[in-house]
Amino acid sequence: MHLSTRPILRRVALAGAALLAATAAMPQAAAATDDRAAAGGGKLSAVIRYTENGIPHILARDYAQLGFGTGWAQAADQVCVLADGFVTVAGERSRWFGADAAPDFSLSSATKNLSSDLYFKGVRESGTVEKLLATPAPAGPTEDLKELMRGWAAGYNAWLAQNKVTDPACKGAGWVHPVTTADVAARGFAVSVLGGQGRGVDGITTAQPPGAAGTPGAAAPAATDPAAAAEAARAFFDTARYDMGSNAVAFAGSTTSNGRGLLLGNPHYPWQGGRRFWQFQQTIPGELNVSGASLLGTAVVNIGFNDKVAWSHTVATGTPVNLHQLALDPADPTAYLVDGKPERMTRRTVTVPVAGGAPVTRTQWWTRYGPVVSDLGAGLPLPWTAQTAYALNDPNAANLRGSDTALAMGRARSVAGIQDALKRTQGLPWVNTVAADSAGGTLFTQTQVLPRITDELAARCSTPLGRATYPASGLAVLDGSRGDCAIGSDPDAVQPGVFGPGRAPTLQGAPYAENSNDSAWLANADRPLTGYERIWGTVATPRSLRTRGAVEDVSAMAAKGRLTVADLQKQQFANRVPAGDLAAADAAQACAALPGGTATASDGSAVDVTAACGVLAGWDRTTDSASRGALLFDRFWRRLTASTPAKDLWLVPFSAADPVRTPRTLNRAAPGIGRALADAVAELKAAGIALDAPLGEHQFVVRGGRRLPVGGGTEALGVWNKIEAPWNAAAGGYPEVAHGSSHIQAVGWDGSRCPVARTLLTYSQSSNPGSPYYADQTRLYSEERWVTARYCERDILTSPKLKVVPVRERR
Repeated sequence: MHLSTRPILRRVALAGAALLAATAAMPQAAAATDDRAAAGGGKLSAVIRYTENGIPHILARDYAQLGFGTGWAQAADQVCVLADGFVTVAGERSRWFGADAAPDFSLSSATKNLSSDLYFKGVRESGTVEKLLATPAPAGPTEDLKELMRGWAAGYNAWLAQNKVTDPACKGAGWVHPVTTADVAARGFAVSVLGGQGRGVDGITTAQPPGAAGTPGAAAPAATDPAAAAEAARAFFDTARYDMGSNAVAFAGSTTSNGRGLLLGNPHYPWQGGRRFWQFQQTIPGELNVSGASLLGTAVVNIGFNDKVAWSHTVATGTPVNLHQLALDPADPTAYLVDGKPERMTRRTVTVPVAGGAPVTRTQWWTRYGPVVSDLGAGLPLPWTAQTAYALNDPNAANLRGSDTALAMGRARSVAGIQDALKRTQGLPWVNTVAADSAGGTLFTQTQVLPRITDELAARCSTPLGRATYPASGLAVLDGSRGDCAIGSDPDAVQPGVFGPGRAPTLQGAPYAENSNDSAWLANADRPLTGYERIWGTVATPRSLRTRGAVEDVSAMAAKGRLTVADLQKQQFANRVPAGDLAAADAAQACAALPGGTATASDGSAVDVTAACGVLAGWDRTTDSASRGALLFDRFWRRLTASTPAKDLWLVPFSAADPVRTPRTLNRAAPGIGRALADAVAELKAAGIALDAPLGEHQFVVRGGRRLPVGGGTEALGVWNKIEAPWNAAAGGYPEVAHGSSHIQAVGWDGSRCPVARTLLTYSQSSNPGSPYYADQTRLYSEERWVTARYCERDILTSPKLKVVPVRERR
C-alpha cells in the first residue's frame, strides 16, 4: 500500500506546493469598496482537494485566498441557495419573486417578501453594514476576517464567471449575479440579528404613527393583560418552538478509554434553504487547519475540530433583545421624551421595486434604542398610540464579529483556547458552546451577545408590561423615558450595552457537559449552574423531555466510562424515546381499561382502539426506522400533549430537587388519553396506515425517485436524533424533513497528529438534484452509517475519490 500510494502523494503534494508557491509570488489584490469594479492587484487562487462525498479540503497561502477557495467551492455546490440569500439581503425579493410570496425564513422571520425587502433595503441604504466593516477590532471585524470575506466574494464571482449554472432552481435566472464584500458581510449581519431584529421584521416594517395612512387614530393605550402578555412572550422566545436547535456533549478524559476528550455535536437545522450547513476543511500551512461545517454564505468553519480541540453550538435560552417603552411628545407622536426632553425619531424611507407593479415606499422609524416595532408576533401586539410606542434594542445589530469568533476557535489548541477566543471576539449572537480537547478538558459556556439587563435593572425600570414579560421569558420592557434606566456596560465587554463574558454561565472541567437547548442550569446535573441573571435563562424550572433524556443518557455514559468515538456514534442513533419510557406502558394500560375497547374521538365518533393497546404495549420505545408502534405513539402523544396541561398529565409533579426524573407517572385517568388514542387510530386507519407499521415506511424522504427511510423523532418525544417533519397523510405520513439532525460530528483523539472523527451531513452537500452529492450522505444517514473524516494530509491525498482542482481568478 505504501509503495502504491507514494506516486499519488508526491504528485498531488507537488501540484499543491507549486500552486501555493505561485500564489505567494503574486501581490495581494487591493481592497476595494465594490469588488465588481476592483481593478489591478494580484489574482486570487487556491487548491481544492475533493474527497469522498464531495467534501472539499481548501489549501491556500493567506486568508484572502482561503476565502477565494471557500467561495468557489460553496458556489459549486449551492449556487442557487446562495444567490437567493443575496437577493434577500439586497432587498430585491419583491422585484424577482413578487411582493406577497413568502421567503424561506432562513435570514429572517418576515412573512412576505415585501416586509423582508423593506427591512434589508433599509439596512443597506443606511450604511449599517459598511459602518460595521469600518469599525476597528475588537468591536469590529479583524483584518483576517475582512480578507476572508473579500476572498469569498471573489471566489463566488469567479465560479459564476467560469461555470454554467445547471441547477434547475436558478438556471438562467437574472437574479444570479456577482456579489461584493459588503454583500457577504450583509449576510453575516442577517445571521447575527436572526434572533432579534430578524424575528421582528414584520413589526419593524409595519410600525406607523397614529393617524398615518392605514393606521388607527390617536387612542389611549389598550389595557394589557399581564398573563396573556407573559405567555405570548414565553412562546415567542421558547427555543423548543424554533426551527433550529441542537444537542451537544463533551466528555472529559476521566470518562474515556484513553484520557482524552470526546465531543458529539448534533445541531438541528433546516434541511432546505439558506440555513443549511456545508462541510469542508480550511488550511493555511502553519496558520490554520480546521475541519467542520459552515452556514451557507459564511467564510469560516462554524462548528468543527482541529488536531487538538472540537466544539459545537446549541441554540441558547438567552433573550437577545429588550424593549424600551417610549413616552411620546403630546404634540408629536414621532418624538419621544427622555428625562422630559423631546428627541425626534429618525425617519428611514425605503422604496422597494415590485415585479409587475409599481414600487412600494414605506417609512420606518428609529430611535436611540433601535427601531419602533408594532409587535413581537401576533400574540404580543405593541400598539403605537398618541402616548406610547415601543423600540426594539438588539445589540447584535452592532455585531459583525460572529465569524471572527469562529475563526479564532478554529485556531484554538485547547478548551482554554476556545474560551479565550470567545472572550476576545464576543461574536456569538444566539448560541452556547460545548467543547472538548485532546488533553481531556471539557467546556460549556453561554458566552453570547445579550443586552445588559440585570435583575436589578429590570426590577427598577420595568414598565407594567415588562413586569409580566421579564420573569416569564427574559424579555425586559424598560421605561425609555428615564435616563437612569439606560443599559450599562461591563468592563470586559467589547461593545457598550452588553454583558461581558465574565458574566456568562460557564462550566469547566466537568466529567460531562451537555446542552439540549434548555438553560445552562443542568449542563451537568451533578454541578448545576446558578446565580445568573434571568435574561440568560431559568434556574430550577422543568426541562424538556429532550434535555431529560439527554442528561440520563450522557450521565450514564460518563458513569460507565472508557468511552470511545464509537460510543458517541451509538448515542446519536440510539433513537430512545424518553416520552415512551415514561408513558407508553401506562398509555397501553389506560387503553386496555377503556370500556368495550372504544374511545370517543374529537368529532364525537366512537372508535375501536383495541388493536392500539397491544401495539403500544409491544413497542420497543425507539424511533428506529424499523420500529413498530413508534408512529402510533407519535401521533397519539402529539395530540395528548397539545390538549392536556402538564399538571393534568402527570401524577408526580416537577421537583427542582429531582429535575431529570420529574414530572413522571402518566395519569391514566386523564380524559385526554382516550380522545388522543381515538383520534390517532382514526387518522392512521383513514390514511390506510397499519397501527404497527414500521416507522421508516411512513417517515422518509424521496431523493432521485427513491424513498429513504428516516429514523429519529420530534421534540415532543424527546429523541436525541431529532427530526421534525410535516404530517401529510395523503403522501404517506411524514414524506419530507423540515428540520432536525444536520451536521453531526463525533470527535476524539488517539495521541497521533490526526483527530479521530466521524461526520454526517444529513441532507448532503449539494442542493442541486443533478449533483452526485445531492443525496449520498442522506442515504448514509438513512442507513445510520458515517463518513470517516480525512483531516491529515496523508488521509486526504490517499483518498480513492481524490480530485484536485486548482482554481484562480481570470480577470
